[in-house]
Amino acid sequence: MAPSPPGNRRTRVHVVSDVHGNARDLARAGEGADALICLGDLVLFLDYADHSRGIFPDLFGTENADRIVELRTARRFEEAREFGARLWAGIGTDRASAIEKAVRKQYAELFAAFPTPTYATYGNVDMPPLWAEYAGPGTTVLDGERVEIGGRVFGFVGGGLRTPMRTPYEISDEEYAAKIEAVGEVDVLCTHIPPEVPELVYDTVARRFERGSRALLDAIRRTRPRYALFGHVHQPLVRRMRIGATECVNVGHFAGSGRPWALEW
Repeated sequence: MAPSPPGNRRTRVHVVSDVHGNARDLARAGEGADALICLGDLVLFLDYADHSRGIFPDLFGTENADRIVELRTARRFEEAREFGARLWAGIGTDRASAIEKAVRKQYAELFAAFPTPTYATYGNVDMPPLWAEYAGPGTTVLDGERVEIGGRVFGFVGGGLRTPMRTPYEISDEEYAAKIEAVGEVDVLCTHIPPEVPELVYDTVARRFERGSRALLDAIRRTRPRYALFGHVHQPLVRRMRIGATECVNVGHFAGSGRPWALEW
């Protein structure tokens, strides 16, 4: 990481989201920056581009991963849940314990890759109760909170809204809205999920609308931050657009690109 900027030197921040197990590139993501921001989804449960990667194929094999991706892509979520339940019953392993063990292995590697300083919030596939065990002194975890970086105020809201996918950190619309409200007016609003705008929530590869937040959209219109940064949608129809005075940016699917998005002022 670059040293803290003295006097009026410009500040540079790198932003990543949807890391999904890419520890190798994460270790380099802060190079040349004064700070790294991570907007969540560290865990790789199942790679939709390479079905051989992730917790699911490690436990059940690539062929079964192919099948569950096929069902989910077709939005046959109930069939996907039933298929998954049969797989778990077949191996006779406690599901929660097996997943937590695999997540812990990934977290140990990923948190060790974070540079200092890193400011991070949770994604919808993350397990927040475990983060305190792995976040070192150089990593600040924020959710519904604010921090000042280089003279600008950044607000952070983690997690996703409830969906048929039932990922680990999905919360109610009301709880999410309360965290947005707690952040208040900031210069840069950092969230895992995008505002509820069709062009920002539609995934062109998965061919479906992901869940965005109406409360987030309302807050952007009301408080007019300079930037609203987010991830979650891996291949969005539009990666960047203005909402009033705010530049809204999908900072990218870091697992696939390996490149951070840079903000400098």
